[in-house]
Amino acid sequence: MITIDDFMNIELRTARILSAERVEGTDKLMRLMVQVGDEERQLVAGIAKAYSAEELPGKKIVVVANLQPATIRGVESNGMVLAASDDDGNPTLVTFDRWMDSGCRVR
Repeated sequence: MITIDDFMNIELRTARILSAERVEGTDKLMRLMVQVGDEERQLVAGIAKAYSAEELPGKKIVVVANLQPATIRGVESNGMVLAASDDDGNPTLVTFDRWMDSGCRVR
């Protein structure tokens, strides 16, 4: 269990996927370029088995914006994409049913 103060330290933001491509040599990883407000970021997400690179651009998603950068399979990731997984580990992106501007705080 975490406190509300712990949760408030996690900066969840809306983002728009600009482009996507598979990370070479992997089955699950996708390199995403996303727009978070006025900033473009590169993220690595384990969603390639569930989504093609062609269907991702334009989707509005939720990202953890204040996560320390990490290098995953040689690709720098500057945040984390939120997704739910079913019992078989198949991911589904957290998206919106209405238009949201990129960079909005999610609470």
